[in-house]
Amino acid sequence: MHYQKSLPRLPVPKLEDTISRYLNAQKPLLNDEQFRKTEELAHAFEKGIGRELHEQLVAQDNQNKHTSYITGPWFDMYLKAREPVVLNFNAFMSFNPDPKSEYNDQLIRATNMTVSAIRFMKTFRAGYLEPEVFHLNPEKSDTEIFKKIIRFVPSSISWFGAYMVNAYPLDMSQYFRLFNSTRIPKLNKDELYTDEKAKHLLVLRNGNFYVFDVIDRDGNMLKPSEIQAHLKYILSDNSPAPAFPLGYLTSENRDTWALLRKNLLENGNEEALQKVDSAMFCLSLDDFAIKDFVNLSHTMLHGDAANRWYDKSFNLIITKDGTAGINFEHSWGDGVAVLRFQNEVFKDSTKTPAISPQSQPASVDSSRAVQKLDFKLNDALKAGITKAKQKFDATVESLSLNMIQFQEGGKELLKQKKVSPDAVAQLAFQMAFLRLYDQTVATYESCSTAAFKHGRTETIRPASVHTKKCSEAFVKELSKHSTEELQNLIVECSKYHGRLTKEAAMGQGFDRHLFSLRYLALSKGLALPDFYQDQAYARINHNIISTSTLVSPAVQLGGFGPVVSDGFGVGYQVQDDWIGCNVSSYPARNGKEFLQCIHKSLEDIFNVLKGKKIGS
Repeated sequence: MHYQKSLPRLPVPKLEDTISRYLNAQKPLLNDEQFRKTEELAHAFEKGIGRELHEQLVAQDNQNKHTSYITGPWFDMYLKAREPVVLNFNAFMSFNPDPKSEYNDQLIRATNMTVSAIRFMKTFRAGYLEPEVFHLNPEKSDTEIFKKIIRFVPSSISWFGAYMVNAYPLDMSQYFRLFNSTRIPKLNKDELYTDEKAKHLLVLRNGNFYVFDVIDRDGNMLKPSEIQAHLKYILSDNSPAPAFPLGYLTSENRDTWALLRKNLLENGNEEALQKVDSAMFCLSLDDFAIKDFVNLSHTMLHGDAANRWYDKSFNLIITKDGTAGINFEHSWGDGVAVLRFQNEVFKDSTKTPAISPQSQPASVDSSRAVQKLDFKLNDALKAGITKAKQKFDATVESLSLNMIQFQEGGKELLKQKKVSPDAVAQLAFQMAFLRLYDQTVATYESCSTAAFKHGRTETIRPASVHTKKCSEAFVKELSKHSTEELQNLIVECSKYHGRLTKEAAMGQGFDRHLFSLRYLALSKGLALPDFYQDQAYARINHNIISTSTLVSPAVQLGGFGPVVSDGFGVGYQVQDDWIGCNVSSYPARNGKEFLQCIHKSLEDIFNVLKGKKIGS
């Protein structure tokens, strides 16, 4: 928390900048007549009610200097959403295998990762976790000498010390919700609950719930050999799967689940639910091995709801063959915090594992230490679980996950050609959608604003007049353009995308600002301004292509569900010499064909950058 006090505040953008950025993003999505109407509404909003709301937002923000203007509205957006969290909000990131293959045994990996997770938690709570910093010039700032010096700079000004060497400390206010936390369903708006005093771990296997303490009375972690013994006991328990697995309830509509939870509490399950909610985290042990990457994605994104508790801040999932991943609930925090946790757990459990394949479990009486939770279910609860299972199974049945690895180049070649790797990936998505559906549609790319106090995310809008022009040249007018002209179009896209990314990271997008003004109008009981009733506003927020990227030595694959029923969820990573893409879709769209078109687009872009002539 060394930098937390002096982190800069998330700026509220100027209203005129927001309107102009909004109109730039609308341009490729609308015809001339639609655009004229949207432009009129936008300028009227800017001069009238929008100006008043903006001034109120700025005044409110000045009175709440301890936080950011997006914090309240963003928590509300997540917690008021009534759709199930699984597939709609929860995302997953799967770990790379342990480089030492004999350590990928389910029991060994579960023990080592649990120990590393507890070490991370204890380090964080003791105040010793190294601050998360984004280094623009790591040779200068990511050094022992800099860390030694900055340690003595008071935390009220420490951010400026890092800024001097081009290092940007990131907000760490979300981290405390990683552990002992859950999202509790309530009618109309859920609650986040954290109980830092709880000392136990929740383990799910075969739909059964087990808890045991991993921290002793003095606050010390249990010996790894004891954790190993307890997990071994759970893995060898041959209790049958419950006829009505409770986990399915966390996959329900939030109001439905809230009413069923009330019933659970009234039916004598308060103590058992309290154990679930307050557990350090949920460790899900699956009884099958992973077949391939598609199977891996399905397992980590949703898996079998009987063996998950989607409301926990995260589920650490480990399958029979030691494949591991994290499925996390999204309201409490963003990918930055989860990724840091994942990186540390991977590094710690592979570099300094607590147990080895030769380690023997401690000879302790696990039957006393491990408690199996029993839930008392009445007919209404049984019916609720049955219905939840039917809905969940039908939704999962309709979900397609597909992936590709483009092997003909990656970050290195693109940087050599002086174009942004992220811009090229995004351009390929635009080109692919145009080729497949002959349209340019609302596209969302997530960008962290963690460089600011209580920052969350901002949206980059990758569909622009530049990507539209470039995509049309490649897809529809190839014969009209020389290779050099096509190269110039790619460079234009790259420059513009770079600008949008920089603006978003600096809190200068338009999405969160407009979202907050709308939230303010509604919270004041005002009629919704005409600007927000424009069909074009609804359309740009119906994100047909929703994308998110990350690259990490710990992560093999990441993904999430489509955010709309006729959309694609695109998780992608641009590595040094390849590009990976993981696409989710429902029956309204064809993910397999979309990926084939992405592959073709990447091929064309790379060939043009290499100076080759391409055929249509």
